[in-house]
Amino acid sequence: MKKWIASTVGVSILLGGCIPSFQKDDKVTPENGPEDESQTVIIPDFQISDEYYKTPVPFEASLSRGMVVQNIDSNYDIAEFENGLLRIAKREFSTGDYYFKEGQFLDSETVSSWLKREWTDDQLKEQLEDDEDDITTVENLGLNPKDSPSDDLTREERAKNSPEYLAQILEHNLYGEEDGQLGGVVIGLAMNSVYYYRDDDDPFGPRYKEEISQGKIEEEGQKIAQEVIKRLREISASSPDKKELAEVPITIALFKQEPEGSVIPGTFFYYASANEGENTLSDWTPVKEDYVLFPLPKADEKFLDDDTTFKNFKQDIESYFPKDNNVIGRGFYQGDKMSKLKIDISIQFYGKAEIIGYTQYVAGKIIDDFPSSLDIEVNITSGNGQEALILKEPDDTEPWIHMFNN
Repeated sequence: MKKWIASTVGVSILLGGCIPSFQKDDKVTPENGPEDESQTVIIPDFQISDEYYKTPVPFEASLSRGMVVQNIDSNYDIAEFENGLLRIAKREFSTGDYYFKEGQFLDSETVSSWLKREWTDDQLKEQLEDDEDDITTVENLGLNPKDSPSDDLTREERAKNSPEYLAQILEHNLYGEEDGQLGGVVIGLAMNSVYYYRDDDDPFGPRYKEEISQGKIEEEGQKIAQEVIKRLREISASSPDKKELAEVPITIALFKQEPEGSVIPGTFFYYASANEGENTLSDWTPVKEDYVLFPLPKADEKFLDDDTTFKNFKQDIESYFPKDNNVIGRGFYQGDKMSKLKIDISIQFYGKAEIIGYTQYVAGKIIDDFPSSLDIEVNITSGNGQEALILKEPDDTEPWIHMFNN
């Protein structure tokens, strides 16, 4: 088999498949009001592939930019929360007909207020007393359930009865390429699978946890989603500059984040949409996606064949540098079939020639051992940093290899 090796210093841009042509950028003038207030945006014609949305120039950052890292327990979940929501968006809004903007309707202050707990009557009274000079600023907007210290219930009992379900909110906006009008809004709600808490009297003490069942996550997530739809429609009525929210379809997707310390990300599990102008979500559609760690920590009949294939691959490449490498895989399943596999290999540092030889051997094994339909990424690292990157797209007969000059 022929193997291609690219070696460069710095950052490379990797484009799989056919290289798209560069043509003149499109200009779109959205009708946001009177003609003299119209704003022209430029939609670059260059597109990596039809899997990705185009984004306009100039770039407009989300009004809640940076918040996604709060209350999300791992970098794996942060990345998947954003990427998975884009996959949900593509189910409803074609990448050929719409371009993408980060959220332009929910700002950081709004998101923060929605992520809080709903205040009890006593807590609301305290807030009103504290803000008596301007009581119009006090709004009880928390979407998480009420909770307050109580002589009747222990902290553990309260955590069990009313954990914080909602961890984060993410907004995506889609605009029509033809008319530049807002075509739809997609909202992601990140739900906790584990609620972490501390004793009321020891805010810096040990953290405890309360696991939340899948059924409860689904039940509470759907309730919260319905309230979010209602509030988004209300925003359009109270804010003239956001009146587009009144009529556009809105999709809300529920994401289950993994517990702290997990080495695989969580996934979206349900989504539903409200049609133009409607305040009610339609039937919830299951999202059949899953991440699986290889080799399997424990036997699972559902993934047994893929686990056997991975273990054979792992055994073969570990024989190249016996006892000096570690191999972990993360498989991404859509439905019952694995579509992507990311493999991380850590090795002791050897001479450059040995690492090149090892990389070529690994590249050959991914072609020989795994189904041709798989999208595979292999990262080879040593104590000096990343040594090599191997990419194989579905049905490729030759992988793409990049050697890093450390």
